Amino acid sequence: AVLKKRLVKLVVNFLFYFRIDEGEPIGALLLEHCRVTKEEENVFSISFIEEPDRKYSFECDTEEQCQEWIEALRRASYEFMRRSLIFYRNEIQKMTGKDPLEQYGISEEARFQLGTRKL
Repeated sequence: AVLKKRLVKLVVNFLFYFRIDEGEPIGALLLEHCRVTKEEENVFSISFIEEPDRKYSFECDTEEQCQEWIEALRRASYEFMRRSLIFYRNEIQKMTGKDPLEQYGISEEARFQLGTRKL
């Protein structure tokens, strides 16, 4: 286990990491099919289902910062965003009787198979 100090930036479902003194990222983690786990007080890890032996550990300055990162990373996956879209679309439709996506010309076929999955 090699410890390196890095800056990180979350952009949608990518976690980019940078050397402290450089402006360009040296790598990125695609946050799909991953598990974010609280390890210690200010430490969390990211592991991937396809590669369970490969684990990335992150240390934060505070417990609060650690919790904020964990929550943000758990919400960053495409699947989480997709489920949220489906849930809120259905809630809006129940409240208004109108499909909120209809105004954007999204066809019935492109609506994420909304009628076939239960949340």
